[in-house]
Amino acid sequence: MKDLIRAHAGLLFAGLASFVIMGAGQSLYGPALPAFSRSFAVTEAQAGVLISAHWVGCFVGVALMFLRGASITPRHTLAAMALGGAGVAALIGWWTTAGAAVIFGMGYGMATVVFNPRVLRAFGRHGPSMLSLLNATFGIGAIAAPLVFVALGSDPRWSFGLTAALAAVIWLFAGPAGRAGVAPQGEARAFRPHWGIMAFGAVAIGLEACLIGLGPTALIRAGIAETTAAELLSAFFVVFLGSRVVLIFLAHRIPPFLLYTCAVAAASACAWGAVFLSPAFFFVAIGAPAGLFFPGFYVTASGKMGEDSRVPPTIIASGLVGGIGAPLVLAPLMAGMGERGFFWIVAGVTLALTAAALMSLRRMRL
Repeated sequence: MKDLIRAHAGLLFAGLASFVIMGAGQSLYGPALPAFSRSFAVTEAQAGVLISAHWVGCFVGVALMFLRGASITPRHTLAAMALGGAGVAALIGWWTTAGAAVIFGMGYGMATVVFNPRVLRAFGRHGPSMLSLLNATFGIGAIAAPLVFVALGSDPRWSFGLTAALAAVIWLFAGPAGRAGVAPQGEARAFRPHWGIMAFGAVAIGLEACLIGLGPTALIRAGIAETTAAELLSAFFVVFLGSRVVLIFLAHRIPPFLLYTCAVAAASACAWGAVFLSPAFFFVAIGAPAGLFFPGFYVTASGKMGEDSRVPPTIIASGLVGGIGAPLVLAPLMAGMGERGFFWIVAGVTLALTAAALMSLRRMRL
């Protein structure tokens, strides 16, 4: 294992640093929505379009990887995130800011496809565990960013500007990663789209996007102060990170779809707790199962769909369908459903998803 880490040190550094930036950038949208709403004189539901703009950008980045993935390097992904973060920080205008969110999301999407399959492949049988490590570092940025946002006066200009600056600094050191971990060219690999697991991924990633992007607004609607909601989002990511750190030691021992099924069942239990008991406590608690959605989904899908170079962007794209659509659907719905409407919706969706996963468990494990 030490030899593998030494052999792929450049890939690992670039991936870990990029995922910190990705976590920071994504987690800023939620606590910043009220500030965007005030800055551009739009409703919070309209400001939620920025979350979907981010995921639209992800989809564009993933599509670009599908078409030109062999020529895209870690530096391309970091350049896009730096440019997009700077554009959001500028707050020049509503549509310009939305466009910048698309650019940041494009870098995010490319980075997801650049690093996940390369790390999974480079570390052999330890690939699932190293994939968990990679995605765990996402939580480091996601934990820190809302706290930094509050410390900087809840001003998106400073927090997104800092994110852009860090992406630019990492860009300087990302060159050696190059094409490390890329599969040999010309290898015969099957491409087998599996619509069932892609549907499970779309729903799970949609839930994750809503929890991160709309969760703080839902907490505010439940009577929690804006600064406290931002702090609770950081706590959510502490738990999110903790579950992924634990998974580093267990991922290669647990069937991935069983992991997915247990995660959505636990998320359902937490969502019902938020409905009937404490939104604050159970919003934080739901971070643990939410941190397991992507690893369980991605590893299952990789096993089902083969190793063709088109597989990773196809898997990520299926998740982005949920990431783009779910906030657009949920933001208007929660506005008319009372102070805990968001948690009612999450509870219902996760309950239905748990039932579907249990019925599919045997087939997905084959």
